Amino acid sequence: MIEYWHNPRCSKSRAGLVLLEENGAKVKVRKYLENRPSTDELNQLLKSLGISAIELMRTREKQFKELGLTKNSAEETLISAMAEYPILIERPIAIAGDKAAIGRPPQNLLGVL
Repeated sequence: MIEYWHNPRCSKSRAGLVLLEENGAKVKVRKYLENRPSTDELNQLLKSLGISAIELMRTREKQFKELGLTKNSAEETLISAMAEYPILIERPIAIAGDKAAIGRPPQNLLGVL
C-alpha cells in the first residue's frame, strides 16, 4: 500500500496518482493540506527521502517569505513550518514502508513500487 500525499488542485499530483494506479499500485490518498503531517511524520519522511528539510519545501510559496524563512533556516524551524503550513511541502509524495519519492517529475514516484 502506498500512502499518497495529494493535492487535487495540482496537475502534477493528479498525474502522479494516475501513473501509480496505471502501474497497479494500491494507493491510499491523503489530502495533506487537510490532514496535516506531524513533525514526527515529516522527520521520518525526510529520513526516507534522504534529503534536508529545505529540499522538501516549496520556497516560492508566499507563506515561505511571510514566515521569514530562508534556505539557511534551522531544520527544526523548517519542519515546524511545514507541519503548521503544509502548503509549503513539495508535492506529490508517495510513501511505501521505508521508501518515499517526490513526484517531480511524476515518474519519480515509480521508485516506491
